[in-house]
Amino acid sequence: MQALAKLGAFLGKTFAIWVIIAAIIAYNVPAAFTFLAPYISILLGIVMFGMGLTLKAKDFSEVVKRPKDVIIGIVGQFVIMPGLAYGLCLLLQLPSEVAVGVILVGCCPGGTASNVMTFLGRGDVPLSVTISSCTTIMAPVVTPALIYLFANQWVEVDPWGMFLSIINIVILPILAGVIINSFFGKHVRAAVDVLPLISVVAIVLIVIAVVAVSRDQIAKTGLLIFAVVVLHNCLGLALGFFLGKLFKMDLKKCKAISMEVGMQNSGLGVALAMAHFTPAAAVPSAIFSVWHNISGPILATIFANMLTPEEKAAEAAKKAAQKH
Repeated sequence: MQALAKLGAFLGKTFAIWVIIAAIIAYNVPAAFTFLAPYISILLGIVMFGMGLTLKAKDFSEVVKRPKDVIIGIVGQFVIMPGLAYGLCLLLQLPSEVAVGVILVGCCPGGTASNVMTFLGRGDVPLSVTISSCTTIMAPVVTPALIYLFANQWVEVDPWGMFLSIINIVILPILAGVIINSFFGKHVRAAVDVLPLISVVAIVLIVIAVVAVSRDQIAKTGLLIFAVVVLHNCLGLALGFFLGKLFKMDLKKCKAISMEVGMQNSGLGVALAMAHFTPAAAVPSAIFSVWHNISGPILATIFANMLTPEEKAAEAAKKAAQKH
């Protein structure tokens, strides 16, 4: 178990590299991996089940302690990213399939990777975890409504079908994980360290499946989609940070809001695209999954060097103590 935990930690740190390698292989030999496409929802369900195993009641305690901060994060998540996606689609006059895919990922809730990046960037981790948990729980209602609002001009959208998909793919696996954690906590804690390994493998397989079934579309519009995804993510991270500043939040909170707004549950975007639209509509979410695991660590490194006055004082005291 310890060896698996170490392997999971290593894969987690080098996640973007494995996703890129897997995507390149799938692009070059797509026929070998198209069989994975029907299992995308199951793979995402496994990731969400793992998330449920780590959730506790205290993860929602920040809602009661500081509701304003949590509400700002939730509104930022569900306003900034969908709005940016829609704006980019209009500005760049994207093809309908690409536009739907960009809007899909923009309307998804925050991803669990944002919690890790907030931690690495010395941000407000409890706030980050609470916002991610709240947006995920709200996703069955909010995500289909936003997709209908913004994507309906390009394609026909079935909000009720998407609601049921998110319940089955996200909410039920998370709920199962929470229930198992509640009743078998001691046994679960022994396995939690292995969860990063399972999540990394599942997400890599999801990306492989999307690249394999969408190879021709990627060949045509891959560079365009990549440029849009990078712009979408970077603008989201920047606007999230300035949203915190606008509401006079401290530096730690601003870091958390930035990560929450800019990093999406792109796996859900893939699953919804494959279930309700076309494989081509899943490409932006798949590319987002790769890219935000590159931009996230870069921003976390920058954030880690942006210290609050208290942290600067503590660092100075630590250095002074080391000299003596």
